Amino acid sequence: MRNLAVIPARSGSKGLKNKNIRLLDGKPLMAYTIEAARETGIFERVMVSTDSPEYAEIARNWGAEVPFLRSKEASGDGAASWDVVKEVLDGYEEIGQYFDVVCLLQPTSPLRTWKDIEAAYHIFRERSAIAVISVCEAEHTPLWYNMLREDNSLDGFIRQEHNVRRQEAKPYYRINGAIYFALVEELRTDGNLYRKGSFAYIMEQERSIDIDTELDFLYAELIHRRLRGGILSRYQMVHKNAYPHIGRCA
Repeated sequence: MRNLAVIPARSGSKGLKNKNIRLLDGKPLMAYTIEAARETGIFERVMVSTDSPEYAEIARNWGAEVPFLRSKEASGDGAASWDVVKEVLDGYEEIGQYFDVVCLLQPTSPLRTWKDIEAAYHIFRERSAIAVISVCEAEHTPLWYNMLREDNSLDGFIRQEHNVRRQEAKPYYRINGAIYFALVEELRTDGNLYRKGSFAYIMEQERSIDIDTELDFLYAELIHRRLRGGILSRYQMVHKNAYPHIGRCA
């Protein structure tokens, strides 16, 4: 199989200006994802899709390729990530390069490691999947969420059968935005990857930070320094003799 990693990094971020090249512990944010993708050794190409010549130069300096810039149509706020991926695939096909598998890696997930990508790919191959998408356990059970009435009354806010202790609540999972593997053929013919043949790769919460705001950035920097310092997380201490790199399916 020929595998392509696509790292989308447009320059027009509204929530956090220039977040994709902002320095996190002295390194541009996108560099963490470029390095993680390259370290897996499973991709024929690690490509950054950007609309900015400045971003393109930074991406190349960190080992990614940028054979063409993103179109204006795919650079706006309304452009979906998979539209960007399809444009990239079209661009490569125009120069005679074709891929069987594409992996979308958001640069806003800098704590995702090469082992996470490799583990997700292991599931992808082992399960003959059409897609593998990373998730993490939700911080809070959605059973405790509801809309408020106009008068802010809490009458019926939580149904009685959902009023359980946190320790007794069953775990829920959320898409964390870090890793998306997909068969190119399936992506071309059916944009819905959340169907039969698609599986989850479960990541730890601490590596699942998706940077969108200043608070997210500060939190990611704090966790990065903690992990870099070699302090084992609770999950790592429990599983330090097992590998997190094989991952799990849900």
